[in-house]
Amino acid sequence: MGTRFKCNEETIARTKAGKIRGFYDDGIYTFHGIRYARAKRFQMPEPVKPWEGVKDALSYGYICPVLNQPRPTGEVTTPHRFWPENENCQYLNIWTGTLDPRAKKPVLVWLHGGGFFSGSSIEQVCYDGAALADFGDVVVVSVNHRLNVFGYLDLSSFGEPYKNSGNAGMADLVAALKWVHENIEAFGGNPENVTIFGQSGGGAKVTALGQIPEADGLFHKAVIMSGVFSSMSSGEEVKGRELVLEILHQAGLKEDDVDRLAGIPSQRLIEAVNAAEKKFSGEGKYVEWNPVPNDWYVGDPLDCGFRDHFKAIPTLVGSVLGEFDLQPPILHKDQLSLKERRDIVAEKYGDEYADEVIRRFKAAYPDKNEVYVRSVDLLFRPGTLEYVRKKSEKGAAPVYCYMFSVCFDIDGDKLAWHCSDIPFWFHNTSLIPVCRIDGVTEKLEKVMSMALVNFARSGNPNAAGLPGWDPCTPDHVVTMILDRICEVKIDHEKDLIPYLEKVTPPFHFDPSVMGSDDDDDSEGSAWFY
Repeated sequence: MGTRFKCNEETIARTKAGKIRGFYDDGIYTFHGIRYARAKRFQMPEPVKPWEGVKDALSYGYICPVLNQPRPTGEVTTPHRFWPENENCQYLNIWTGTLDPRAKKPVLVWLHGGGFFSGSSIEQVCYDGAALADFGDVVVVSVNHRLNVFGYLDLSSFGEPYKNSGNAGMADLVAALKWVHENIEAFGGNPENVTIFGQSGGGAKVTALGQIPEADGLFHKAVIMSGVFSSMSSGEEVKGRELVLEILHQAGLKEDDVDRLAGIPSQRLIEAVNAAEKKFSGEGKYVEWNPVPNDWYVGDPLDCGFRDHFKAIPTLVGSVLGEFDLQPPILHKDQLSLKERRDIVAEKYGDEYADEVIRRFKAAYPDKNEVYVRSVDLLFRPGTLEYVRKKSEKGAAPVYCYMFSVCFDIDGDKLAWHCSDIPFWFHNTSLIPVCRIDGVTEKLEKVMSMALVNFARSGNPNAAGLPGWDPCTPDHVVTMILDRICEVKIDHEKDLIPYLEKVTPPFHFDPSVMGSDDDDDSEGSAWFY
C-alpha cells in the first residue's frame, strides 16, 4: 500500500512566483491559502511578488471581514465554519489528483455565496473540493475575495485613484482567474478549460464575470446555482456619493478626507458603515453591496444585455424549489384530506385563488403534495427563467436549465432549501447528515456530480443515469428535474410562476430574523447561505 499522507518535497508545486508546498492525502494533493494577489484598500489588486525558497500552503488564508457577526442558525440543514478575518484576503485553495503539468484536467473554480457582502471559500462544510476532484478527475479551486465595503464601495466621484473601487471585489476574482490561467498547469489543470461555478451570490459573481471584458479568455464555461435573483430589500437604495458621505460622517471624517478613510482601522470602518446603514434604515432606505456598472463592468445582462463573448460561453443555470421558505413546517401532510390541504393553501393565497393555485402547481409538479405550493420560490426562479430565455436567444452556446426539488427527511419532509443542492454537486453528502436519504442520496449525488464534471469537461451535462437533457431555446425552457426520480420537463412552469407572482402576498426577506430565538437577544444576521 502507498503512503496515505505526505507533506514533503513530493508535494511541492512551482508557481510563476515561486514554490509552494501542500499535502497529499488519500489520492488528492491539497493546497490551502495560496496568495494570488495583493491590494491596498479600495484599489485594484496587483500580482504577488516572487520569492525564494518554498512557502507552505497548509492553512486556509484569511477571509474577508463581515459587517455583522452571524447568529448560529440552521446548522443541521446548512453546516458552516468560520475563520480569522482580514481585508487582505486574496487567497485561493486547490484540490487535485496530480501535479503533472501534462495532465490537462478540467478546472472548476468555485465562487462562494453570501451575496456580495459575506461568506468565504470555506464557510460551508460542503465547499471542500477533495471529493469532487477525486470523483470527477478534475482540479477544484475555491477563492476568497473582498466583500461589502472593502470590495464594493463606490468612491469614483472622489477622484481617479478610486475610479473602480466599486468593483474591487470583482477585480480580485479576475486576478484569481489570471493566477489560475498562469499557474494551474503546475497542479495538473488545463488553463484552456476552466469552468467558473457558484451558488447564490457566487452565481451572481459568475454572471458578473461574463460582463467584464478583462475576464474574457480566463474561463470557458459557467454554472449559476440559485444565482439569478431579485432584490431582497425594499425602499430606496442608497449608493454612490450619498453613502460615502454618511460613512465619512460616522467615522468622524470630512468630505475631503477620503484618503484617510482608506487608512483607518478595519473595525472603525465597519462600525462607520453599520452606523450609516442604521441611519438610512430609519429613513426607509437600504444599502445593497453590488458591482458598479462602468467602463470596466458592463452591468447586469438582464438590464443591459449579454456581451457577445459571454453569449458564446456554455452555461448551466438553475435553482431549488423551496429556496427561502421560512414558513413553519406542516407535519404529516400526506395524511391530510384534500380539503385540509386546500385550506392550508387558502391561508396564504386566499380562498378565491386557492383552487387555481393548486391546479397550476399540480400540473407542474404532479408528484408533490399540494401544500408545497406555499414554498415555491419566487425570489430566484422568475429571474432564472428569464435568464435562460435571453441567453438562449442568439444560440451562440448551449444553455441548460435545472430544478432541484428534493424533499428531505426533516421537519415533515422539508422541501429543498437554499444551499441544499450544493453537497450533491460537490459529491460531499457524506459530510452533511441531513442529505443522507436512504435509496436516494447515493444515486442522485452521483448523477449531479457527474453532470457537473461532464459539463466542465465538454460543455454538455448529460450523464449516465439521467434522461436526455437538451439545451433551452428562446421559445422553450427545457428543465432537468433533479429529484428522487430525475426527469426532463419542457415549459412546465410557464403557467405556474407568473400566476404565483400575481397572487402571492407581498414578501420582504429579512435575514436578521431568520430562525431567531425570542429568548436570545444576541445581535447579528442569521446564516442563510
